[in-house]
Amino acid sequence: MVKRDYVLITAAYNEEEFIALTIESVISQIVLPTRWVIVSDASTDRTDEIVESYCFKYPFIRLLRITEDHPRNFAAQVNAIMAGYAALQDMDYSFIGNLDSDISFGPTYFRELLERFDFDPQLGLGGGCVKDYGVPTSRKIDTQSVPHATQLFRRACFEVVGGYLPLAHGATDTVAEVTARMKGWSVACFPELEVTHHRYMASAEGILSGRVRQGFADVSIGTHPAFLIAKCVRRVDEKPYLVGAFVRLGAFVYAHLRGDKPLVSEEFVKFLRAEQIAKLRQSFLP
Repeated sequence: MVKRDYVLITAAYNEEEFIALTIESVISQIVLPTRWVIVSDASTDRTDEIVESYCFKYPFIRLLRITEDHPRNFAAQVNAIMAGYAALQDMDYSFIGNLDSDISFGPTYFRELLERFDFDPQLGLGGGCVKDYGVPTSRKIDTQSVPHATQLFRRACFEVVGGYLPLAHGATDTVAEVTARMKGWSVACFPELEVTHHRYMASAEGILSGRVRQGFADVSIGTHPAFLIAKCVRRVDEKPYLVGAFVRLGAFVYAHLRGDKPLVSEEFVKFLRAEQIAKLRQSFLP
């Protein structure tokens, strides 16, 4: 059996509405983390106060504040996560996880997830299935893609991946999992391990703004145009119906026309597109 010691990092910005739900989920775990660094990224609401109230009761929880002013984008979130990672350098652990600050899950979640790592020594990145609160979806779960909100890495995998890449438009979770596979690790999402997301995807920035950002992110990681077209077609039934898919595709085309280039290596783009073409071919097989 592998060691079960794990650490967590959470980047939080003005999460007073939901962060207590996340904290209550973690402190109720049958297998507790060795340390959990919650990075308050210049929050201006009661986030810090709420986290501090738990720090007094649970010594494994640490609050790290970022106070300097900076642009609010996904790169800032990654920088906060990596600041939390730096604060763990004195720790001995076997697994390291990123945990969003607006999710909740049952008390056996981490025990069951760590058992999956027991069964597969090549599993480098795993996590549960994230479902938006009160928003039913018919989308097929990609069991080879772990949502950013719940990514748990074997430490050796996280180190060879190099952590998260600070991309302003997001898709850092995609880059991490694709890099893990490129380096020889397996990646798995487990639908039976359910996690509830309490904020509808992209709602913090506005749904349409979120779709524009996703289109720009697709360009920044080198997504194959054919794959994105197929993806948008499959998601025309997601709110806002039809419009959201076309906005994402339009943003992708616009970014190409203005000369945006991938912000990842050529090796990464080649590997990613090979995976995407393989998925397209598989979807058209009888």
